[in-house]
Amino acid sequence: MTKIIKWGILGLGNIAQKFAEDLSLIEGAELVAVASRSKVKANDFSSKFNVKQAYDSYANLAKDPNVEAIYIATPHSYHQEHAILCMKHKKAVLCEKPFAMNLSEVNKMITVAKENNVLLMEALWTFFLPHYKYLLDTIKNQSLGKLEKLEADFGFKAAYDLESRFLKKEIGGGSLLDIGIYPIFAALSTLGYPKSIEANASFYKTGADSECNMFFNYDDATAVLKSTLLQETKSEAIYTFTDGVIKLNTRFHEPTAITITKNGKETTKDISFKGFGYYYEISHFNQLLRDNKKESDVMNFEFSRVLIKTIDKVRNLIGLEY
Repeated sequence: MTKIIKWGILGLGNIAQKFAEDLSLIEGAELVAVASRSKVKANDFSSKFNVKQAYDSYANLAKDPNVEAIYIATPHSYHQEHAILCMKHKKAVLCEKPFAMNLSEVNKMITVAKENNVLLMEALWTFFLPHYKYLLDTIKNQSLGKLEKLEADFGFKAAYDLESRFLKKEIGGGSLLDIGIYPIFAALSTLGYPKSIEANASFYKTGADSECNMFFNYDDATAVLKSTLLQETKSEAIYTFTDGVIKLNTRFHEPTAITITKNGKETTKDISFKGFGYYYEISHFNQLLRDNKKESDVMNFEFSRVLIKTIDKVRNLIGLEY
């Protein structure tokens, strides 16, 4: 019999809804409790997903003895606080990206995970998606030769609303932390940490960055990256190899088709997916728990550290402080 992992969700926004739907597709997993600061929101969410327990207190969710794992989906600036709250109550934590606001916070979270002997992982779902695993396998087996260049962008036009989380610098609003993390991830997961980084940005009146352009320089490769809240972009990731090109099509960070160009011939590879795509990171996390692991072998602590360290570097270059 597969051990049933009993989940809780902390923070009940849009992404939590999709996470809950994908969780319902997984054998051996059950959503048993949810928490929001709003009792009405918690009750509505629990009714929609047939969840037994709805809390208007994050602390009460963390204390719930029936919950083994908690998915944290609150704004970026609360990730450290909420992850530590849950881990101190011996809960395994899957924390939405970005892991935290800076390297110092990430290091603190990892320290608390080790002190409490609990599983902790950053929920960067792209790492686990089938189309991205196909890309990583192609790089590893060098079927298209050596990777020489990456061009990745992520952009959409955000409404100019001073109450929007995208414009609120104090909670990590702006393009870099919210969507710039994906082009940066695309570079780090394939080319590693660059020799040097160049970056420039534009800003809203609130101080949050509205657009960020980044250039990663390597010994034998380059990465040209962009995040923007000012315009709709193709949101593609184009990997150029010595013997061909792989393009992760629009909204490359989520389930999408792959276009492969080799010897002048272009083919499109459609890859089947389950649910919204959160299915894969949840399944990975469940297996880690069943195996009594305290750290992922895919989205490991070192990768999370390098990711936030890179974001910190870009922030320093563009003069962005939270």
